[in-house]
Amino acid sequence: MQEPYFSFIIPVFNRPQEIEELLQSMIRLNFSDPFEIVIIEDGSLETSENVIDNFKDQLSISYYFKENSGPGDSRNYGMRKAKGDYFLILDSDVILPSDYLRKAKESLEKEYVDCFGGVDTAHKSFSDLQKAIDVVMTSFLTTGGIRGGGEQLGKFQPRSFNMGISRKAFEATQGFGNIHPGEDPDLSMRLWNLGFETALFPEVKVFHKRRISWKKFWQQVTKFGKCRPILNSWHPESKKLTYWFPTLFSLGFLVALLLYILGEPQLIALYILYFAALAITAFAKYKSTKITLMTILATLIQFFGYGSGFLISTFHVNWWKKDPKKVFPKLFFN
Repeated sequence: MQEPYFSFIIPVFNRPQEIEELLQSMIRLNFSDPFEIVIIEDGSLETSENVIDNFKDQLSISYYFKENSGPGDSRNYGMRKAKGDYFLILDSDVILPSDYLRKAKESLEKEYVDCFGGVDTAHKSFSDLQKAIDVVMTSFLTTGGIRGGGEQLGKFQPRSFNMGISRKAFEATQGFGNIHPGEDPDLSMRLWNLGFETALFPEVKVFHKRRISWKKFWQQVTKFGKCRPILNSWHPESKKLTYWFPTLFSLGFLVALLLYILGEPQLIALYILYFAALAITAFAKYKSTKITLMTILATLIQFFGYGSGFLISTFHVNWWKKDPKKVFPKLFFN
């Protein structure tokens, strides 16, 4: 029997419904070569085992249950168990288009790299909130397009909701670290230091569902902000002024509001122009006034959440030289 070249690596934590949706999409993959699926249950109380059993006659699935140690360590666990030479790492809240594997294979044949990142987008069935956050997370106007098909801030750092990494690169780095979030850029920079290349494959897309609320989105982006100064302290060569943009944007917005109250509208006018451009982008994509307005709110949450987290972490980690694991213990798994 031919061994698979591709092994999907999917950690899951208390989300059997997501795994069911993902496996349903994998049945529809238009790909003739063998592939395997490795699912790692990360100490869940609500396991996916019964759901997975329903698919074992249709898909080659290996299922492992382990104590909770976070998504990064669970991915490493899965890669050590996998048979393939190239690992395709997914979050459990994605759905695959039918051409996913074909596009991944074609992209690697055209431009082989030992680690690539793909694009995420929203499916037409997603909620208005999911679509609004999709705009914010993928637009050039908000993130520089790093998740939506364009990398504008330097070398591409793949994200583990849709990532490929070779067995060779995994063995050289030993995979992900124990920080979360932040394990993805940390891995990219360690790969670069070892001479491996990374690339964006814009044709390799997933539908990223993001089961999220406004509160969870705030918590998520705040954690992203806190992680960046920690990564900068680990990898000083990665420091960039652009990482300050959300903080400066947020502080500038507060100053603009104050100046407007005092009768000076010039600065707030620049922010209005920015949000107008973002609104045009959102409306052009979804043709919905509601989603457009939600996109504006999501942008404010993203910038203020990330910006405040970044500033707080910069004080503690970069300026006061405190131990990140003691200051932000919730960002690390043992």
